[in-house]
Amino acid sequence: MICDVCGKDGVLLRRVTETYGKGKKLLVIENIPVIKCPHCRESYFDAETLHEIERIKQERKILAVPRSVEVASFV
Repeated sequence: MICDVCGKDGVLLRRVTETYGKGKKLLVIENIPVIKCPHCRESYFDAETLHEIERIKQERKILAVPRSVEVASFV
């Protein structure tokens, strides 16, 4: 694959976990595919992934599974 930022070949597809919102509105989405370029060091989501993230956020009541999570604050 070609990097959309620098145009060089060799981008890697990785999986990440991202959080959206905070407090009672916090949503954690796991296994999101992210494109990472070893040349320019940029990371980005493609359009299809961004659309799927928005769909998950809109349908969180149906798709999300409640789990408890420990939260620490960086001081």
